[in-house]
Amino acid sequence: MDPRAVVAKVHSIFSLPEVVVRINELIDSNAATNAEIERVILNDPALTAKLLKFANSSYFGFSGKIDTILRAISIIGHKELRNLVIASSVTTTFKNIPPNLLNMDLFWKNSVTCGVVARLLSSSVEMRERFFIAGLLHAVGKLILVNQFPKEFSAILSKTYNNEKAIATEEIKTLGFTHACLGAELLKHWKLPLDICKTVEFQFDPTLDSQYKLNAFVLNAAIHVANYMQPHINSKIDIEKFSSKYAVESWDFLGLSSDVIESIITVAKLQTDDLLNIIR
Repeated sequence: MDPRAVVAKVHSIFSLPEVVVRINELIDSNAATNAEIERVILNDPALTAKLLKFANSSYFGFSGKIDTILRAISIIGHKELRNLVIASSVTTTFKNIPPNLLNMDLFWKNSVTCGVVARLLSSSVEMRERFFIAGLLHAVGKLILVNQFPKEFSAILSKTYNNEKAIATEEIKTLGFTHACLGAELLKHWKLPLDICKTVEFQFDPTLDSQYKLNAFVLNAAIHVANYMQPHINSKIDIEKFSSKYAVESWDFLGLSSDVIESIITVAKLQTDDLLNIIR
């Protein structure tokens, strides 16, 4: 079974809103003015309201100082704006997911947490927005599986108990590909930057492609931290509970200590709660 064929089949179902596509095109052109981008956003009142809330959240730390879209664009920049536009819209893109197969509140909490943690782990200011998007969208392939292969996906979950690496292994056995590959194909259809697509694709096996190795290790580490945070949200970090060798491998590659991770978790809690309240 080919993940490209699956995505081609569902592309019309899981497509980004037209306003998001247009903003993405303008930002990618590197020629659009702030006023041009503002005009597109103002045509969508709901998106306008969400973006202003985002811009004034703890994610940026401006706290009520941004009162127009034009000011938001000029302060946060085009790349961060892309983050917020996609984050504002992505939850509505995936509607009608059966709750018996996937708890969507927990899914988006984990996804937003992963995006925030990946952004905090980034050692490059230039890459922060792309790591956020990669983290936010790292598991969208699961939503396609739920939609297209509900019985198979349910069987996979029953065998793996939500262990990400075990899920990926079982997906390959059952379907011939992972939800990471499926998600990466969808992001290509959305015309997101190639490095975001590749980061998502190699999230379980960062060493498979040397060009995207660092990015994939950052995302892999963020996934493990986000998964750890859900059941241990108010607990002091216990490195022994990161039992997966894959988590430890990512930490070692990035040179992370438990103290650094604990600091990241503290900040991530605040930013995640803020972003989730806006998205919902």
